[in-house]
Amino acid sequence: MVEPFLIITLATIIATLAAIVYVLRYVVLVERRIERIEIHIERLVEVLLKEERKAHSQKKKRK
Repeated sequence: MVEPFLIITLATIIATLAAIVYVLRYVVLVERRIERIEIHIERLVEVLLKEERKAHSQKKKRK
């Protein structure tokens, strides 16, 4: 017959491993979301740079 202590130990190890897998899944999801946010920020910065360059060139033409 299997000792109760061994069953408790194995259950604890399995539960810990399951928790680690769950947390890693969550970390990957958060990382993907952050990556998408960074891509959107880069696009916004590009648009702003184009507008700034356009405004700057128009300002030079006026002088």
